[in-house]
Amino acid sequence: MQSLIEHARQFPARIAGQQGAYAALARGQQPQALFITCSDSRVIPSLITGARPGDIFEVRTAGNIVPPWQPQAACAVGGSLEFALEALEVPDIVVCGHSHCGAVKGLLREQDVRSMPLVRGWLTRAGHRTGRNAPAAASSTEEELAPAVQRHVLTQLDHLRSYPCVTRRLETGRLRLHAWYYTVETGEVLACAPDGRTFRPL
Repeated sequence: MQSLIEHARQFPARIAGQQGAYAALARGQQPQALFITCSDSRVIPSLITGARPGDIFEVRTAGNIVPPWQPQAACAVGGSLEFALEALEVPDIVVCGHSHCGAVKGLLREQDVRSMPLVRGWLTRAGHRTGRNAPAAASSTEEELAPAVQRHVLTQLDHLRSYPCVTRRLETGRLRLHAWYYTVETGEVLACAPDGRTFRPL
C-alpha cells in the first residue's frame, strides 16, 4: 500500500506540465467508449488500450457481469450504463473478459465460491444457467477456461441488448458493441464480432 500512497503524493508534481489538459478535463468529459471489464487487479483498461484520462468510462464488476435489464431494480451497472449513453453519449461499448477469470471459474465450479455467499449471489446474474452460451462442463485448465470466458462475454453482450437505452441506439446506428478477451500472460487482445462466436486477434 505504501507504494500506492507515495505515487498519489507525487502525482500532482508529475502532471504539473500538463495543466491545460487537466483543466480541460475539469470542464467535462467526452469518453470514446464505455469499457466494462472485471474487477481483477491484473486487468487495467488504460494500460491495455493506451487510454488517457477522459478517454474511457469504466464499469468494473466481478466477472464483468452485466445483469439483464429489470425496470424496477436499482443496479449500479445499469445506472452507469444509462449515464454513459444518455449523458455522455458514448458511441462504443466494450465488454472485456480475461484469462484466469475467478468469476467464471466460480460459475463452472461452484465449490470454489462456496464460502462466499455474496459472490455466489452475484454470479447468478451472469445468465448462464439458462442462457444459450452456458458453459458445458467444469473446466480445470486455462485452455478449457478460455472458451467459457469468451462465451460468458457474449452472454453479457446479450444482456446489454436488453436495455432500452442500448436497443434504441443500436437501431439508429448510434452505438457499436465490442466483445474482447484479454490474455493476462501475453497481453494479447482477441475480439469477436457481436453477431459472431469466434474470437480472433484485434
